[in-house]
Amino acid sequence: MKTKRALEFVFTRYVQGGILQVCTYSQEPVVNILSSSENRLLEEITGLDEDGENPEKSDIMAHPIAERLDILMIVMFSYIKDVCYVNGKIDVGNTKDLYRDLVAIFDKLILTTHGSCHVQFIMFYLSSFRLIIAEAFVEHLWKKLQNPNVPSVIRQTTGNYIGSFLARAKFIPIVTVKACLDLLVSWLHTYINNQGTGSRAFCDVALHGPFYAACQAVFYIVIFRHKEILDGNLKKGLAYLQSLNFERIVLCQLNPLKVCLPTIVSLFAALTRKYQVAFCDTIIERNRRQTVPVVQSSCGGESVETATNPLDSFFPFDPYILKRSKNTIDPLYQFWEEQSAEDLKETAEPSEVSEEEDDFLRGETLQNDGMISVTPSSFNALVQNSETSLGSPS
Repeated sequence: MKTKRALEFVFTRYVQGGILQVCTYSQEPVVNILSSSENRLLEEITGLDEDGENPEKSDIMAHPIAERLDILMIVMFSYIKDVCYVNGKIDVGNTKDLYRDLVAIFDKLILTTHGSCHVQFIMFYLSSFRLIIAEAFVEHLWKKLQNPNVPSVIRQTTGNYIGSFLARAKFIPIVTVKACLDLLVSWLHTYINNQGTGSRAFCDVALHGPFYAACQAVFYIVIFRHKEILDGNLKKGLAYLQSLNFERIVLCQLNPLKVCLPTIVSLFAALTRKYQVAFCDTIIERNRRQTVPVVQSSCGGESVETATNPLDSFFPFDPYILKRSKNTIDPLYQFWEEQSAEDLKETAEPSEVSEEEDDFLRGETLQNDGMISVTPSSFNALVQNSETSLGSPS
């Protein structure tokens, strides 16, 4: 699996049909570890164990598609490390070249695929090598989110990526998280200022989708990283949270609490109530009483209530469940802490804690093949497709 100066990875087949196809572009002859024949590829990969032993049954994914994807992700993670590390030390030139290629592929194939599962973790893994890579990735996403010339749906997806990445990447220090929060929140306040009391100053996903996606990203980041913000100096941490002026955001006429995922809204409300940095309960209760319109679902044709997920949100760095390749991701990953969950639950009225929220608070400690997350499982939708025709995960 050794390569020299290779520029790899264009995955088309995965985003179109659930399996990765890797095409190789090299400046010098390289070992083509990924053959054009999927069957040959799988035979080669499954025979990689030096001792020739078969993997433990407990490490094999129940569904053959999941098993194939798991194996391919192992190969991809290994390749990334082989390219970026030479003799145990990171090669800055190789890493920069690979980052540029992967970002280009990310923009073309992954970012445009709603509900993509697992493959985006190549960017997560590469970003863990150096903080400057992680910062470059966030900056790349941030430029897309705030650019009005980028299609609204892509800007919304970019917001999902920013929120999920900053919440889940354990290797990103809190000082960087706070710097990103400052950018996001400043943009939100500017957006609110620009609406004023004009004809567009009302709750509408079609008009303000990127704004709502950015709001949800901020709420999600604060839920996951608030302990680090407050640790060490509670007074200073609270002053920082208060400086973000969440109250103005949640009370604005655009009404983001009506649009964001209910579980995130509930947890954010509990957190801001506990630390008295915003009071969301009145707005939440008013939103609950309003009539809920019906929209077309993007993943099956059936109608769904907009209160469930009007942004059609997903969090691309929800828990990684492929059994073997997850060993690469888990040490880098911020899981939801039970103690934090129970701490926030104590601040809510018992009637406000829904079954969905309980799943979010308790689910991530379970070890099974299901997607444990606050958003619908694109992975489950993928493996439930026809055995002979694999549709794009959504």
